[in-house]
Amino acid sequence: MLPLAILRFAPHEGPGYLAQVLEEQGRPWRLVAVDQGDEVPVDPSAFAGLVLMGGPMSVNDPLPWIPQVLALVRRAVETGVPVLGHCLGAQLLARALGASVTPNAVAEIGWHPVQVRPGGETWFGDVRSFVAFHWHGETFAIPEGAQWIAQSVACPHQAFALGPHLGLQFHVEMTAPMVEEWAALGAEEICAHFGPWVQEPQAMMAATPQWIDALQAVARTVYGRWLAGVDGRPLRSR
Repeated sequence: MLPLAILRFAPHEGPGYLAQVLEEQGRPWRLVAVDQGDEVPVDPSAFAGLVLMGGPMSVNDPLPWIPQVLALVRRAVETGVPVLGHCLGAQLLARALGASVTPNAVAEIGWHPVQVRPGGETWFGDVRSFVAFHWHGETFAIPEGAQWIAQSVACPHQAFALGPHLGLQFHVEMTAPMVEEWAALGAEEICAHFGPWVQEPQAMMAATPQWIDALQAVARTVYGRWLAGVDGRPLRSR
């Protein structure tokens, strides 16, 4: 069984709950720590699928590894290797598919609702809305040919799918310790961007026990549907 490649772009933005799901299923995976200088793979055929995590940088930043990741994602799409993007990872997927990534009207940080759009049941099952964890100031356009499958009030473009490829603007991979770590590390950013869709650190940590289990249930469904594509099984709407 080929491993999944999980590309990490910041030390605190690892696979989180996804790693638990993969380990439960006995699926091999390899962490590519771009933040630690690991080389971006060139050939996607060495992997069963590509997972792109989040990060504080912008797809539009002049970082040397961004063109390398975009090239890898394009080759993966061309050769049918499924790609899953989280936040920055979704923006990288969108850019690789020819869509723009621009500042969102407002920063969206903390626990906020997401609505599933018509057709989104293929990925989200019976769930029609849920509270997700967010941390972003930019947004992607929906790539040509992709399906727009989730939205929020603060950021309409929350998720898109194109065949077996899935981009999620929100963070479905969260665990409670990750929320606590991000709240501590991001306190200055929260102060700089505080607004109606930005929660203070104490507020987001206080809300975590209320929402984390439901978010992980959504994550388990979404990851299960994406992994079905990795296995070459047809996606089902229920």
